[in-house]
Amino acid sequence: MAEAEFMHRWFEEVWNNQNEAAIDEMFAADGVGHGLGGEPIVGPENFKTFHRAFVSAYPDLKVHVEDTVVEGDKIATRCRVTGSHQGNGIGVAPTNTPVEFTGMVIVRVQDGKIVEAWNEF
Repeated sequence: MAEAEFMHRWFEEVWNNQNEAAIDEMFAADGVGHGLGGEPIVGPENFKTFHRAFVSAYPDLKVHVEDTVVEGDKIATRCRVTGSHQGNGIGVAPTNTPVEFTGMVIVRVQDGKIVEAWNEF
């Protein structure tokens, strides 16, 4: 799979389709996610815990990939996120209001899996 397509697939499968099996397939056993609140998230099981909480708060979440840049083993993606706050999975009572925000993610990929990710949202 071409490097740029990797991130399109990550956001489509993991976030837009809420497919947890894609996390196991695309996130390394010792992969580390930075910038998702608190301490770094290590491994697919811990990432799935974060993912479940986030999508329970924003069940209609959609990630729109705007740009992708590849350099070596790193992929940078700029995206726009839309949804509505319908659940309390992030520790805040639902407001039922629409949200839209932008973010950037840089991932390092080895053997077809994310081994490290830096998130800015």
